[in-house]
Amino acid sequence: MRPLTRKLLLEARTHAPDGGGGTSASWTPVTELWAAIRARSAREAVVAGRQMARVSHTAEIRYLPFGDPMRPVPHQRLREGGRVFAIVGVAEADDRRERLICWLEEGTAP
Repeated sequence: MRPLTRKLLLEARTHAPDGGGGTSASWTPVTELWAAIRARSAREAVVAGRQMARVSHTAEIRYLPFGDPMRPVPHQRLREGGRVFAIVGVAEADDRRERLICWLEEGTAP
C-alpha cells in the first residue's frame, strides 16, 4: 500500500443566480484529503480549435462510505495548488474497504 503523502482539496461545483436570469458556476471547497497519486497515461487533443494535453492519473485515498459528504464523486475535482484534477470515477480499491481509487484527468477544463 502506497503512503498517502499529498494533500488535495476536494471541490464541488456550485451554481448561484447571476442577477441576469441565469446562473454563475463556481467551485466550493468540500474537504482536504490525503492521497497517493500516480500518472497513468497522456495524450494530446484538439479542443475548441486549441491543442491541449490531457494526463490521466489515479489517486488512492482513505475509504469513505457511500453517502458520506466527504466521499469524492464524478464531476467534482481535486486541487493541489495550481493543478486541477477532474474526477472521472471513484470505486473501492479492494475488498478490505481501506482505500478508494479515484480516476482523474488533468488538463481538461471542467
